[in-house]
Amino acid sequence: MRRYAAVLGSPVSDSLSPTLHQAAYRALGLTDWSYRAIEMTEADLPEWLDQLGPEWAGLSLTRPLKRIAVTLADQIGPLAAATGAANTLLLGSTGRSALNTDVHGIVAAVQEAAPGANFGKAVVLGGGATAASALAALSELGAAAIQLWVRSISRSQAATAAATGMGLKLQIHRFAAPYEILPACRQANLLISALPPGAADHLATALEMVAARPSGQVLPDGAVLLDVAYQPWPSALARAWSKAGGVVVSGRTMLLHQAARQVCLMTGREAPLEAMRAALARQAE
Repeated sequence: MRRYAAVLGSPVSDSLSPTLHQAAYRALGLTDWSYRAIEMTEADLPEWLDQLGPEWAGLSLTRPLKRIAVTLADQIGPLAAATGAANTLLLGSTGRSALNTDVHGIVAAVQEAAPGANFGKAVVLGGGATAASALAALSELGAAAIQLWVRSISRSQAATAAATGMGLKLQIHRFAAPYEILPACRQANLLISALPPGAADHLATALEMVAARPSGQVLPDGAVLLDVAYQPWPSALARAWSKAGGVVVSGRTMLLHQAARQVCLMTGREAPLEAMRAALARQAE
C-alpha cells in the first residue's frame, strides 16, 4: 500500500518540508511513500481530516494550524499538551496523535551551534505557537531567566499559560516597535525570534547602528540567535547579529531537526539526517 504524508498550512507553497521528507524517503528506500504541501485553513481542516483513509501516515502542520490540531486529536503528546501546539499529527489505527517536534528542533539546532553553552539570560520574541515551543525548549536548555516580548499581551495568553504550566519563571513585556527590545536583546545569551519574516527588521537596524559605534562589546560572548523566519535567508536580524559578533542559527536548522523527528515518528525508521541536510543545502543554492 502506498503511504502518504503532507505539510498543511496557509500559506504553504514555499514550505521546505517536502524537500526534507522526500529526501528522507529516497535515502531510506521508501519508494512507496510520498509527501507534498497542501494549502489548508483552520475552517477546512476538520472536514478534510475526516476524509482521510488508512494510507495516510502523518501530517506536518504549520501556521495557522498548530493550535487547532490539538483540539482535533484523539491522543495528545506531553509537549503538545504543555505548549498547546502540535506541528505533527500521526494517523493510525488508534486515531490521531498530536505531537510537538518543534521543541526538539529548537533544542537540537541550538545545541548544534553552541554545544555545552550556558544560557543564563534568554529572550523570546513573539507570542504565538512557535514562541510557546521556544519556551519549552528553553526549559530543556536550562535557561535561568527568560523574557517574553510580545506585541499584544492578549494574543500571548497561550504562550504564557504554557510557561506557567511548565513552571517557568517568565517576565512578559509588550513592545510597540521592535527596536524597543534592543536593550534586552543585547544582554541575552540566547535570543529566539519567533516573529514573522520582516517583523524584526527595525530591531536589526538598531542593532547595526549600535554595532557600528566604537564603544566596545555589543553582545555577550557567544550570544546565540535562532531566527525561525528562514525565508529569505539570511534575515536582516541574522545579518545584524552576526555583524555584532553573535552566533547565528538559521530556522532552516530547526526545521531540519524537527522534520527528522517527524520522519522517525511517521516511518518508524531512523531519519537520515545528513541526507536531509544535504537536500536542504542544495535547495538553498
